[in-house]
Amino acid sequence: MITALNFPSFDEHFSDLNNFILYLVQQYQSYRLASWEVLAHRCRQFYTPDVMDAIEAKAPGWKKMASYSEGITLEHVTCVFLGMYMLPEFQELSAEQQQMAKWIILFHDIDKAHIRGQRDTMHAFHSAIVAARDLPRLGFPVTDKYASLIDAWSEYTRQAFVQPADQNWPKPDNQKLPNILSGIEDMFGEQAPATLIIKTALLHISLLVDRNYQTPAPLTDKEVKRFISPALFPLLRVMMFADNEGWSLFDLEIRDQQKHDSSIEFERIRKFISPTS
Repeated sequence: MITALNFPSFDEHFSDLNNFILYLVQQYQSYRLASWEVLAHRCRQFYTPDVMDAIEAKAPGWKKMASYSEGITLEHVTCVFLGMYMLPEFQELSAEQQQMAKWIILFHDIDKAHIRGQRDTMHAFHSAIVAARDLPRLGFPVTDKYASLIDAWSEYTRQAFVQPADQNWPKPDNQKLPNILSGIEDMFGEQAPATLIIKTALLHISLLVDRNYQTPAPLTDKEVKRFISPALFPLLRVMMFADNEGWSLFDLEIRDQQKHDSSIEFERIRKFISPTS
């Protein structure tokens, strides 16, 4: 059990989900979980109505997320957890960082609408809003500014998009990121666990790390250096590695390619955000 945290423990709040993921890790590593069909079956067994109600009570929006496209995002998030627990980069994190990483996975797609033939290019921003509203209810500390800022910040973040003339869907407006990110710090503290969790959820599709995924609004190197701190870097790296795993665990060729490409990009980023490391 994780002890002596200055923020709520994921393992304590979601012990059944945590144990289910650990079970899936054992199943995967023993070759008894080797296809999407088997994963879907395991998910149907675990995510009973009672379990879904229990998660929804602490993370409102979970059931709505799971309702799209026959539960594809629910299976994806489960697979992201599974992939993350097995990542060497996750194992290298401190106990506190591992708990933050689990909270990030829980919230990163919680307001994603998966509709076939469409792209929810704003789901990272929308999911960050959900996290900013739910984390305090779960016991994460806030500043004395939180109550007066959360509504205006949420609306500003929800409207932080532009609509390209040549696309059918909007994309994040990165010019608004300075105000969005500083607002998170004002509500939770500059390097507080909740701040790092929400920022990572917000930015988890913001880097060009996978040739198979069309990043809707990639950060420039100047923006990366400004927005990704050394404290945020390992969490964002684990989140994005795990997100790839969530789509490719059963396709080893694509999985290896994604890990290779993502590792190169994050090593490049690490060098210029932490020049002395």
